This record gives sequence, C-alpha cells and structure tokens, in this order.
Amino acid sequence: MKAIKEINLHNKIRTVSLFSGAGGLDIGAIKAGAQIVWANDLMKEACMSYRMNIGDHIRQGDINTFIEELSELKNIDLLIGGPPCQGFSVAGKMDANDSRSQLIWNYANVVSILRPQCFVMENVKALATLEKWSPIKNKLLKTFRDLGYEVNYIVVNASDYDVPQSRERIFVVGFKGNPSKIPDLEEMLKPFRKKACTVREALSVLDKAGEGNNQGICNAKITLCVNPVMRKSPYAGMLFNGLGRPTRLDGYSATLPASMGGNKTPIIDEHELYEGAEPWVVSYHKRLQENPTIAKYAPAPSFLRRMTVEEAALLQTFPLEYEFQGAQSSKYTQIGNAVPCNLAKAVVSMVTSVMTGKIDIQYVKQFRELSIFD
Repeated sequence: MKAIKEINLHNKIRTVSLFSGAGGLDIGAIKAGAQIVWANDLMKEACMSYRMNIGDHIRQGDINTFIEELSELKNIDLLIGGPPCQGFSVAGKMDANDSRSQLIWNYANVVSILRPQCFVMENVKALATLEKWSPIKNKLLKTFRDLGYEVNYIVVNASDYDVPQSRERIFVVGFKGNPSKIPDLEEMLKPFRKKACTVREALSVLDKAGEGNNQGICNAKITLCVNPVMRKSPYAGMLFNGLGRPTRLDGYSATLPASMGGNKTPIIDEHELYEGAEPWVVSYHKRLQENPTIAKYAPAPSFLRRMTVEEAALLQTFPLEYEFQGAQSSKYTQIGNAVPCNLAKAVVSMVTSVMTGKIDIQYVKQFRELSIFD
C-alpha cells in the first residue's frame, strides 16, 4: 500500500481519525484529499493492519487515554470517525447503556477539543431512524450546534456510492459556521453518487477460492434448515442454518457483518460464479414454495461455500493489495466493521470540496426535523 502512504503524506487537509479500525474510512478520506496525521483504535490487529497499509500515525488503546495527546494537536482541519455502534444497532442489544453507545460522546468531546473546520461521523442507520434513539440523536446534534457547527445527518446506502453492497449508514456532518443553518447534505452529495458494479464484476479480479490471490477460505459448514424461514426473495429469509445468507452475484450483497468467519459468513455459489450456472438457491427456494415438506436438515451442495476474506474485502471496496493482519477471524471482523472505502471517499470528497472552495454549502429551506433545535 505504498501509494496510499505516499498520497497521505502529500495531502494538505490535516485530519484526525477516531475509531479508525483497519482504515476503511481513512483510505476513502485520503483519496478525497485528507492527510491523516493522527489515528486511534482499540483493536490490536486492526492497528497492525492500519500500520502495514496506511502509516505509523495510529495509536492503539482507549481513546480516553489519549486526550492530553490530542489536545496538543494544532491546526486540525477535519475530524473523521465511526464510533462502535453495537449498542444502537438492530443487530446488537439495542441498549443505550451499552458502553459502546457512549463512544459517540467521546467523539463529540474530541470535536470540542480540536475544533476542526469540519467533521464527519459515521454510525448505524438505527441511530437516525428508530424513535428509541431520537433523544440521543437530537442531543448529539444540539451538542455540535452548541460548539458552533452547521450540522445535519443523512442516511445513505453504500450501493449508491460505488460499493457493491446494500449497506445503510448514517453520516453526521458538521461545518464550522452559523449553527442556525442546516446543510442540505442530500443535495450536496448528489454529484458524488456513482452506481456500483455487481458482486460478480467486483470479484472478477480474484482467482478461484483457495488459489492465487484468493486464499482466505472459511471452512464453516453449510447446512439446510429443517424449518426454513421463507421470504419473497431467495436471498432473504433463512434457508440455511446460521445467519450466513446467499450472495446475489448479479446484484449487490447484503450488509457484511463483523461476525463473519463462522456460520454467519455469506454464501457463494461457485457454479454460478465460475461457470455462469443459474443460482442454485433460486431453484431451491422455488421448490420450497411449491412443496414446503421437502425441507430437511442436510449438507448443502458442495459447490456452495463461504465468502473468502479477499472477497469480503473487495465488497467493502478495500484495495486488492490491502494486507490485513492477525488471525483469519480477526480479518473478517476488521472487514465487517469497516466503512466501505468508496463510500467514505464520496462523503469526505463532498466535505473537502467545501473546504477547498470547489463547492458551496447548500442549506435546507424548510427544516424537516425541528426537534434538532430543541
């Protein structure tokens, strides 16, 4: 990843990255013109991956232990980060008291310390859309307003930003200015949208699983459910034991979870991928619809396998040459936790375009959510 390291060194927008993980958000930011001068994550293996591919400026450990060091940083233009979101996620415990739910306030605290010109914070869609989290969301927005930022949030799907994955996330974006103004992020992001390629197209640069540049095989067994949960689409529901679902090769994958590595790892149909055969899961789903009694516990066909580490990384739009460090289970976790690089590039490009005067901030004419002023 020599190119990313060199680009970072030559960029001009001094940037701090929090909760950096293996660097998905940072790679996108660097491609958008950011120079990451300081980064942090708690996970040892993620920091190892970051150092290997991006740079030695990452610090490993609890963010609260680095507050004094952060306070000594000067002239920071941009702050980015995706605080761990399991406390808010519908896939998690949905617990406001989960210690990980408090990390958004650590992020806000660093905004108050660094006072960057702009900031970008990523989190799960649920923080924006679930009524349960509205008080927290509104308090967070008010906190940023009280610090002097024009702030708003937007929910985006990564597939609209050159990522072959259906992955919805919230981005909270702030610009130092008049706190009574609300940036129209939806309009500002429109020029940066780009339709993604299909999963099949994304994976075409890889060798067959277990060969060449595609060695990270997951050996978790795939078995058929005796009591399948049926949905209209064969790619939804639960036809297999575990939470790993089949991958739509000629469309976009479902959201890749951090829990990949075992039976939650998505499923690939090798006959479909390598030989152009019809998807087995489509015909099996049809047979189940016609006769539900055929369902039984049994091994899946041998040409169905789990998604490899390299395939998952490409679907998160990490560069092909990215070298993840640590055990294989850790690599899957790092990939699933990441912000897709291309999505990060789009969002941060919008922000850096404002910072460099290429575009102006657009504002909402009618406030869609007056509660953010409470």
